[in-house]
Amino acid sequence: MGVGHSFPLGQGLVLHDFTVKDCNGKDVDLRIYRGKVLLVVNVASKCGFTNVNYTQLSGLYKKYKDQGFEVLAFPCNQFLKQEPEESQDVQKFACERFNADFPVFKKVCVNGPETAPIYKFLKSSKPGFMGSRNIKWNFTKFLVDKDGQVLRRYSTTRSPLSIEKDIRHALEGK
Repeated sequence: MGVGHSFPLGQGLVLHDFTVKDCNGKDVDLRIYRGKVLLVVNVASKCGFTNVNYTQLSGLYKKYKDQGFEVLAFPCNQFLKQEPEESQDVQKFACERFNADFPVFKKVCVNGPETAPIYKFLKSSKPGFMGSRNIKWNFTKFLVDKDGQVLRRYSTTRSPLSIEKDIRHALEGK
């Protein structure tokens, strides 16, 4: 599924059906993540939730990456313009400040008419509070199973460590 293509909802799609751009603008076919548990997160470097999220995401990634866990970070500048940097600079920021070695992709829109197809899919798979499909803020997290199905959606205020049990269960296939 191409980056700019629309898709019919409810047609048996999984996350692995999408292609996204890495921080350098190169295509990444998400089929490379088949068989892995994913945590997809919209990130921002100038948000009050930045330190706790990047620190805990990095810790969880290091702890579980050898068991098949990946964090996929998508910078987004839609919330008070808290991610003004270019995608490559976001990757550098995450690596240097938080020792994050998980992939940071190209900056995306998560709401509105320019919403990235992957986020249309994620939001339609797991609506938020009271059925809302909109992402409310930075660091909304989606847990995806090894088959590419969205298991859970977590709000900004849920810290990554608070969902560690769900990650373990997904890795165990529970």
